[in-house]
Amino acid sequence: MKRVLLPFLCVITLAWFGALLVEPAPPGTSLPWAFRQQALYITGLWSFALMSLIMVLATRPAWLEAPLGGMDRIYRVHKWAGILAVLFAASHWLIEMADDVIKALFGREGRVPGNHDGGFVALMQDVGEDLGEWAIYALLAMLLITLWRKFPYHLWRYLHHVMPVLYLMLTIHVGFLAPAVWWSQPVGWMLAMFMVAGSAASVVSLTGRIGRRRRVAGTIEAVHTTADGICELDCLLAPQWKGHRAGQFAFVTFDTIEGAHPFTIASADHGDRRVRFEIKALGDYTRGLAGRLRAGQKIQVEGPYGRFDFRKASSKAAQIWIAGGIGITPFLAWLESLQGAASGAPEADLYYSTRCRDEDAFVARLEALCAGLPSITLHIVSTDRDPVLNAERLHRDHGAARRTELWFCGPRAFGDALRTGIVRLGMRGVRFHQEAFEMR
Repeated sequence: MKRVLLPFLCVITLAWFGALLVEPAPPGTSLPWAFRQQALYITGLWSFALMSLIMVLATRPAWLEAPLGGMDRIYRVHKWAGILAVLFAASHWLIEMADDVIKALFGREGRVPGNHDGGFVALMQDVGEDLGEWAIYALLAMLLITLWRKFPYHLWRYLHHVMPVLYLMLTIHVGFLAPAVWWSQPVGWMLAMFMVAGSAASVVSLTGRIGRRRRVAGTIEAVHTTADGICELDCLLAPQWKGHRAGQFAFVTFDTIEGAHPFTIASADHGDRRVRFEIKALGDYTRGLAGRLRAGQKIQVEGPYGRFDFRKASSKAAQIWIAGGIGITPFLAWLESLQGAASGAPEADLYYSTRCRDEDAFVARLEALCAGLPSITLHIVSTDRDPVLNAERLHRDHGAARRTELWFCGPRAFGDALRTGIVRLGMRGVRFHQEAFEMR
């Protein structure tokens, strides 16, 4: 996330600084007022640039998966860009409100001259100021709702549809209140590019066309619920489905009111347009899902997305695969894709952490899949009888490897603990791959 947002903000800052060098404050402007004016410009520029970025990322641009590392990471950048955008917008508003403080401390002398032109432009500047203020209030409310994890997802999803409208309001604000001299400089050209890209993305969102080219209809062929609460769905997709790579995921819509949710495809691609989803009852929506689904029901699938693929690893590196609970699903697809092609399987240790192996339906399937793959060593960690899998064990068993590709899918806290422990223990040359399903 830092590797994307930090360079992005640095480019924005350099463009602003270039404009400052070309067009400094007018003669007679005092330092406090000049500082306030430039603080308004840079915070507004940062906020609007980030808002433009999140609008583009919200369209699920598959062409950015390769440079950014997958759709899950795109959504992570989207989330943090949104948080920063709102914080910068709030700072922008507070700085705007600080003029009375500066008047009290330094007086009115040396203020930056305002725009005294009349006509349409002055009218639209007033409109832009009002729209910007209303948009900031709405953005702050949206941020609080987004961070409140108990707020129902289906309600949050509908509220989130307001974002394109707020963005278009901010576009009017920026278009009429940005300094006129900017439009003949790189900062203005960049700003215009953001406005066009963000507005186009807003239209795509408002017209319901996000992911439309990747959507296909499907039918549930079978529904099965295991003893440990896993809902297994076997689905047949329409001929438009182009197939998937083992380890990818898709957005699945069972109910148009609830909307699409991301689920890993737990089966390999056999060219017959059949996919399997393994869904764990983890929240309000998934907890009652099994009772609402039936064979023959129509669904919609959008995808595939994701870059969780062991084949992209270095051939010279040792591979460690770690799954926690329902995080085993991409590894099931990996193992299934290797059946009948054992010569193409890498040397890998697969750790599966489960609460109780005797009640876990995945254990028998993993053992059967690994039986025909001698290069894959399966380790079942049953926490009801075995020590918890931790970085110390990984260091003890694999610390001698010079290069390691570690693929993790499971609870975030589990993955964070492993990642932190590996760094603390000094395991060098470990490249940590982790699915980060944070679509909110």
